[in-house]
Formats: sequence, C-alpha cells, structure tokens
Amino acid sequence: MSQPPEYPPHDQFLRLYAEHEVALHTFVRSMLPTREEASEVMQEVIVILWQKFSRVDDFRPWAFGVARMAALRHLERRRRDRHVFDSELVHQLADESAAMSERHSDQREALESCLQKLPATQRELVLTAYTKGTRMDDLASRRGQTPMSLYKLLHRIRQALLECVRRTLAQEQTI
Repeated sequence: MSQPPEYPPHDQFLRLYAEHEVALHTFVRSMLPTREEASEVMQEVIVILWQKFSRVDDFRPWAFGVARMAALRHLERRRRDRHVFDSELVHQLADESAAMSERHSDQREALESCLQKLPATQRELVLTAYTKGTRMDDLASRRGQTPMSLYKLLHRIRQALLECVRRTLAQEQTI
C-alpha cells in the first residue's frame, strides 16, 4: 500500500475537518439546547482546532474532546439560566452522541464496502434510484420495467445490502 500524499498543514486540517464536520456539529448539538448555541460553540471549536492542530496525532478523538469542553464551557457561562442541562446530563448526552457517531461511521463504511461487492448493474441501479430528484416511474420506464417490479428489485437489493452490512459489522466486532 502506498503512503498517502503529504499535504501542507492547512490542507491536512481542512481535509480532516471536512471529514468530521457533520459528526462534530451533531455531537455539539446533542449537548446544547438550541441550534444557535451549537453554531456559536462550533465557531469556537473551529478556532481552537485550527490553532492547536499542529500538535495532534489522532484528529477525531481530539476534536470531539475539544468540542465537549467548549460545550461545557458554554453551559457553565449560562448556568444561571434555568434551562441549562446539568453537567452530568451533558456528559451522558455527549458520551451517547459520540458512541452513536462512531456506530454511524462504522455503518457507512460497511455500506460502502457492501455496495462495492454488488454486481455493477445492481450498484448503478441503487445509486441512480437514490439520487435526489430521481422519479421511480421514470427510472422504471427507462429500464423497461413496471414501477412495482423496480420496487421489488430494489427491495431485494436493499435486503442483500442490509445482510452484508450486518455480517460486516459482526465480523468487525469479533476482531
């Protein structure tokens, strides 16, 4: 396996941040009562991540730790407000959100792997069928099928993907 290309630090940061941005924002949002507060805290998190990035080896856990601390600081500043969660609940929500984010990441990776194992025609059909704006009746017509036969075929493919994902995740848990 070849080594990944070396990127300047700002490129490395942007690539890693882009990869984890949605999960980080979801994580922060799980700890705070409003979207506005989550957005405000995320701005603080991004600044801290950028400022301290050069000292980091494992981005994801570090970034989640920074996000957790920023959310807790924000809640501490607001603690006089009666609508603020207590810190024990915030820690519990953060732990659950981090675990859920990790599970979703594992599931996405397993699904990607399983999609690659499908025959090319089935993979293309799935990707086409679930592309935004695709109408099933139009797709069925282009394929010379009835919409019902297309739905049944997609159902069988989804079932095969689901079983593949379950097997993949089960194998990863035994490793």
